Amino acid sequence: MKKMICAAAATAFLLGGAWPAHADATVKKGKVGLVVKGKRLSVKQAGGWMDGHGTGVKARLYSVYKGVRTDITRWKDATPTSAGMTKFSNVNWKFEGRKFANGTWLCIQFNKTDVTPCAKIHR
Repeated sequence: MKKMICAAAATAFLLGGAWPAHADATVKKGKVGLVVKGKRLSVKQAGGWMDGHGTGVKARLYSVYKGVRTDITRWKDATPTSAGMTKFSNVNWKFEGRKFANGTWLCIQFNKTDVTPCAKIHR
């Protein structure tokens, strides 16, 4: 049993921060995070954050379906936010139930880092 748990944890780690978004999902990869709110194939809102404040921090969402990348949003300025001692740049989009094909990956990209966490949209 212990070996199965370790194997499952290692597999999840190797997948690099990809988690299902059939309901609500939060994915953190390095200093970047992605939050998807929705139900099944419908996304109500999505957003993300990057640790630290910076000037000119922007983000955008893109999807990957069957190996094809499609930009979902344009670049949007991130808002510098502080919560106690924690500083981060935050950005959000409202989709009001936009539907995606089953198996689509929804990803966030910041202009100040190469880290791009993704969440899989599925039934």
